[in-house]
Amino acid sequence: MLGVLTGFAIIGFVILVGYVVQRIGILPPDARLVLNRVAFFVATPALLFTVLARSHPAAIFSGPILVTLISVVISAGLYLLASRLWFRRPVAETTVGTAASAYVNANNIGLPVATYVLGNPGLVAPVLLLQLIVLAPITLTVLDIATRGSASARSILTQPLRNPMIIASLAGLVCALFEYLPPEPVLAPLELIGGAAIPLVLLAFGMSLVGQKPLQPGQGRTEIIVSSAIKLVVMPVVAFLFGRFVFGLSGVELFGVVALAALPTAQNIYNFAARYQRGVILARDTVLVTTIGSVPVLVLVAALLA
Repeated sequence: MLGVLTGFAIIGFVILVGYVVQRIGILPPDARLVLNRVAFFVATPALLFTVLARSHPAAIFSGPILVTLISVVISAGLYLLASRLWFRRPVAETTVGTAASAYVNANNIGLPVATYVLGNPGLVAPVLLLQLIVLAPITLTVLDIATRGSASARSILTQPLRNPMIIASLAGLVCALFEYLPPEPVLAPLELIGGAAIPLVLLAFGMSLVGQKPLQPGQGRTEIIVSSAIKLVVMPVVAFLFGRFVFGLSGVELFGVVALAALPTAQNIYNFAARYQRGVILARDTVLVTTIGSVPVLVLVAALLA
C-alpha cells in the first residue's frame, strides 16, 4: 500500500509543479500546447512502441481488455438511456455526454498510474488501442452525421491511422507478435525519448487546471453530475464485478482493470466537442470534475485492491 501511495504522490507532485508553473507565469501562455504536442507526436509514441515491443501478446489480448470493453458499454449505455429518457438532448450533445461517461484518460493519467502505481505501463496499451481504434472513430462518426448529416467513409477509416500513438502501438505489437526486438542502437534512443512522455503530460495537465471553474449555474449541471458519477463510480464498480465474478481476475490484474476504469474522462472528449461545437461545457466540466474526483476514488481502489 505504501508503494501505491508513493506512486500517487509522485504523480500529484508533478501535476502540482505544472499548475504552479502556469499560475505564476514562468512559461509563455501557449507552453501547455507545446508540451502536449511534443508528448502526443513524439514522446508517447516512443514509449508505447518500446513497451509493447518488449511485451508478450498474451498479456495484451487477455481477460482484462474484455472487462474494460464491458464496463465501457454498460457505462455509455446508462448515460445514453438517461439522456434519452430524462435530459432529452439532441443526438450530438448526447454523444458527447455518452463518451464522457466511458472514455478514460489513458494517456495523461493512465500511463503515469500504470507506471508508478500498477508497476507496468504496458497495462494501459490495450485500453489506448480500444479507445483510439474503436471508440474514437464511432464517436466522431456519430458527431459528423449529427452535425453535418453525412460522414466521409474515407476519413472514418483512416482516422486511426493518422494518430501517431496508434501507429507506434501497432508497430510495437507487430514486433511482439513476431518476437522481434529491434537492436539496441534503435531501441535505446526511443526509450530515452519515451522517458520524457510521462513528465510532459503531467506538467501539461497541471497547467491546464489553472482558471477552471466547473458547474456554473445554467450550464447543464445535472448532465455533468450524472456523467461524472457514471465515470467515477459506475464504471469501476462494473469493472470489479465482471472482473472478479465473471472472468475470475484477482491480484494485480483485478486491481489494474478497476484502477484504469476509475481514471477521469479523457481530454479527447473535450477536443471532439470543441471541434463540432456541441456539448462543449458538458465535456469540459466532466473532464475537470472527474479529474479532481478520480484522486480519492483511485486511492480507495488502491486501499481495497492493491
